[in-house]
Amino acid sequence: MNEETQTQQQDWETQLQAYEEAQHVGTVRRSLRSMRHNKLLLVGLALGVIVLIAGVLGPQFTGQDYATQNFQNVNQPPLSEGHLFGTDSLGRDLATRTFVGIRVSLIVAAGVTLMSMVAGIVLGMVAGFLGGWIDRSIRGAVDFVWGFPLILVAVLFAAGFGEGLFPVILAVGLVNTAAIARVVRGEVMALKELEFIEAAHAGGLSTFRIMWRHAFPNILGPALVLTSYYVAVAIIAESALSFIGLGAQPPLPSLGQMVADGRNFLRLNHWAATIPGLTIVMMVLSVSLIGDGLRDVFDPRLRHEAKGVDD
Repeated sequence: MNEETQTQQQDWETQLQAYEEAQHVGTVRRSLRSMRHNKLLLVGLALGVIVLIAGVLGPQFTGQDYATQNFQNVNQPPLSEGHLFGTDSLGRDLATRTFVGIRVSLIVAAGVTLMSMVAGIVLGMVAGFLGGWIDRSIRGAVDFVWGFPLILVAVLFAAGFGEGLFPVILAVGLVNTAAIARVVRGEVMALKELEFIEAAHAGGLSTFRIMWRHAFPNILGPALVLTSYYVAVAIIAESALSFIGLGAQPPLPSLGQMVADGRNFLRLNHWAATIPGLTIVMMVLSVSLIGDGLRDVFDPRLRHEAKGVDD
């Protein structure tokens, strides 16, 4: 009897996989084609590649140390001898500090993204699928975190763990986790009503297997779109917290910290604040364009609307 049940479950799963492939393979191929023709996505990726190369390889090209001070060469304008972006009020090379600041922002964004994506997807799927008191508990915790301003959460973490990047990653990651968990839960609640999920339950498959084998691929697209937007939030939050002294600590440079240092010398050398400020804008713009492009690709309602306009 057990062998017959296992054989029946395997047959059900084979039929479900065939159904899913028939429904989604074509959609994936259309999405890939749409990515190649999506101008927002391509421009965002181009800017993102430039930012990534600057953060990873930029300090090697300048040949300068970001912490070395030279009081005989302070507040030099861009394209000065040996200094591509000039120097700050302590004679430190602005190009090197900007590139290292990009690296710091990328590290924070990567840490926040990894934390919020993994935790948000897990919490959202568990809450949406299991329901009951588990759903109410997770939803209550998520709403509680979501109700606090990000700056307040960061200050509390900084008070508990000390200043630096680790509290920033925890604070921003926690708030972003709440946002992603809310959206994933909503997607899962909608998926539970679809035929292939009901067929999986009827076939005797376990809830865990249905969640990660059949539902997870369907919520990954919306989760990626939302995550791309919250990468921009992480970059802005890290810069804002560093601006008020809660992020990266000297001598490690941060773009927000550089803006804060340069604001006192705007009349003498505005580049010390303008260059890191424009760099923040460029990083956020690239991530936002990527998010808009992914939304156009993965959101079928937008595709149908665009098709109707073209027709």
